[in-house]
Amino acid sequence: MFKADDYRLKLKDLEETLAEAKYALDIDRRAEQLKELKAELELPEVWQDLERSKKISREISSIEGKVNAYNAGRKALDDAYEIVDLIEETEEEELVPELDKMLVVAEKDIEEMRLRALLRGRYDSSNALLALHAGAGGTEACDWCAMLYRMYCRYAEMNGFKVTELDRLPGDAAGLKSVDFKVEGENAYGYLKAEIGVHRLVRISPFDANKRRQTSFASLEVMPEVDDDAEIEIKDEDIRIDVYRSSGAGGQKVNKTETAIRITHYPTGIVVTCQNERSQLQNKEMAFKYLRSKLLERQLEQRMAEEAALKGETKKIEWGSQIRSYVFCPYTLVKDHRTGYEVGDVQSVMDGNIQGFIIDYLKKS
Repeated sequence: MFKADDYRLKLKDLEETLAEAKYALDIDRRAEQLKELKAELELPEVWQDLERSKKISREISSIEGKVNAYNAGRKALDDAYEIVDLIEETEEEELVPELDKMLVVAEKDIEEMRLRALLRGRYDSSNALLALHAGAGGTEACDWCAMLYRMYCRYAEMNGFKVTELDRLPGDAAGLKSVDFKVEGENAYGYLKAEIGVHRLVRISPFDANKRRQTSFASLEVMPEVDDDAEIEIKDEDIRIDVYRSSGAGGQKVNKTETAIRITHYPTGIVVTCQNERSQLQNKEMAFKYLRSKLLERQLEQRMAEEAALKGETKKIEWGSQIRSYVFCPYTLVKDHRTGYEVGDVQSVMDGNIQGFIIDYLKKS
């Protein structure tokens, strides 16, 4: 039997969540701001300044995403209310499955709005620059670093982000010693900043003939992409720029001319490289962005350290230094009747798509 009041209560809860998100995102003011930005973008002098036009276009895209998400949630709730009234008046309960589908869509849209409301940090809307480094474990750690890189690429693809590889250092036998890459998209840094830290893997080693249990570590750095030169000052006398030939498969002058860039920042000892682009100028521009992001990250860490010093020492409550452990080797084998595999049967996982298993950790965190 159809219970209209139950559906109305559920819709009321969703409406309250949507109203909170609307207030947090200040949708009314952003709608007015969107009109002003579109009017500014039509001015001829704006299009003569490429950087300014790009910045305005990114702001318009970001605001439109928030406004459209709110409008979609609002429309879904209004439609659901109308169908509840229609079913109650006509007693056509065959419309209930359609109503349930609409509620699922509404919940998804409103949850997206709630997440957008939470990501209001200064750099949350920026693109993210990530750097993965293999830690203790030798070849195992290099393989684990490559697995994490594939996992984050898949995560970016699922969320509509664009991934651009900046630099990589292959492992001696397998995997990657390190890899630097950029994730472009709305709130990319906001979504990924919580992944900073050490990631630990426990599994039966595919590189060990004795099938022994191995533990591997890899660290991840996440930095916001900074485009504003005034925010981070880089003096010419503080840096050294080296050019060298790019590594890789080659072809069409990639390995024949010095297009790769390495920048060394003397005061901090930070070294950044970029060899992904085909032009030395493009590599240099990307390397400077990477350097500014690393300097910004250091500034943020210093501020957090100063705040922590004022609060006093806080003892860690977790084991070790890792932020997450991926355990594929439990002590007891238990058969999973849904899949037919035994939990802990690592070979079954390896024969399948290991990124599909790993990414569950990222989605649930």
